[in-house]
Amino acid sequence: MQRNDQNRLTELDVDTIYSEWSKTYNRDGKPDWSHIFPYYHDNIMFHDSIQKIHGIDPFKAMCARLTKRCRSLHMEILNVTKNSNIIMFEWIMTIKFRIFPSAPMYGSTRLTLHENGQILEQRDYYDLWGDIYNGIPIYRRIYRWFMRVFFG
Repeated sequence: MQRNDQNRLTELDVDTIYSEWSKTYNRDGKPDWSHIFPYYHDNIMFHDSIQKIHGIDPFKAMCARLTKRCRSLHMEILNVTKNSNIIMFEWIMTIKFRIFPSAPMYGSTRLTLHENGQILEQRDYYDLWGDIYNGIPIYRRIYRWFMRVFFG
């Protein structure tokens, strides 16, 4: 959590998600997570479509790997809601990889807060391959056909 003038942690709420997470990802280059790391508990459990990570150091390393792989990364936060110790938000993340063109990914995040107010669990929901393949003409048709035939 961020610290105020008295060195106390400020509450993680809807407004904080909008303001702080919007600073993390920008259109001008590489993302910077350093200002939001204090919001994460040392025992953070991060889970998304491709990985499950436990602990603040592996979480920071994952963020560093993502930064290294991308030319730029931007997140537009659309909606945020909080109910008790759960915060949910919907987003559009635009990633520009080193080789492929920019690709928007549509997703949402569920944060579970520890009793001390820090993020104990983060679960990200998105269709990684579908959103990336939409920007690659050959793969887009094959992937969408495959998903429609076998899962649609």
